[in-house]
Amino acid sequence: MAADAEERTRDRVLAAVLEHGPISAAELGELLGFTPAAVRRHLDHLSRHGVIEVKRASRAGAGAGRPARRYVLSSQGQSTLGNDYLDIASSALRRLGEMAGQDAVREFAVERFAEMERRYAPEIERAGTDITARAQALSEALSRDGFVASAQSIEAKAPLPAALSSVQLCQGHCPIQQLAAQFPVFCDVETELFSRLVGVDVRRLSTLARGGHVCTTHIPTGRPAAIGAPSPAGPGNPDEVSNHLQERP
Repeated sequence: MAADAEERTRDRVLAAVLEHGPISAAELGELLGFTPAAVRRHLDHLSRHGVIEVKRASRAGAGAGRPARRYVLSSQGQSTLGNDYLDIASSALRRLGEMAGQDAVREFAVERFAEMERRYAPEIERAGTDITARAQALSEALSRDGFVASAQSIEAKAPLPAALSSVQLCQGHCPIQQLAAQFPVFCDVETELFSRLVGVDVRRLSTLARGGHVCTTHIPTGRPAAIGAPSPAGPGNPDEVSNHLQERP
């Protein structure tokens, strides 16, 4: 029974790292109500098993001191959270690309996300034309599907105009992370989907597939949503510009 309780507590720590990472041990303790010793015991266990890893980050005003230790899920940790059958899918997509070309792989990705768009669109439309509200509705829909999403408003500060304000949409988990690492078109198509749903052009800043600790999408909020956004670009459209521009954190 004690071992089961320990495992449940460790699962809570892992879930908190997934949802709030990068996060420090002190922040975890405050969030979960654990003592520093208890938190570090579980973090050490998860680190030894390769499920989480440390990101060192300097804090503003911290001077020349050592960077803070902050925890995020590792690639192995992401893989344990629902990446079943990815080897089979990867082989199938490689074969599809060889036989029918990369346009066929893109078409497959578009079809995969079409069902998500059908489900999400009515909910996001109910949020109205306010971009922040639409981004929040998208975040909530993604979280229900296991993407562990959040939407944080970033207000532009003077002398920058308020029109430069934005929302950062973050996804802490991607069920096809390994697949997207091999086929970046999945990230491109997902980004295009987000743009249509919120009604403005968006930009992908980082992805789990490319080594980020979260997938981050920049959503400008300085103007209302364009209702009735165009349908996704078809395969091979020469005018299409990839949104898969990102910085490795």
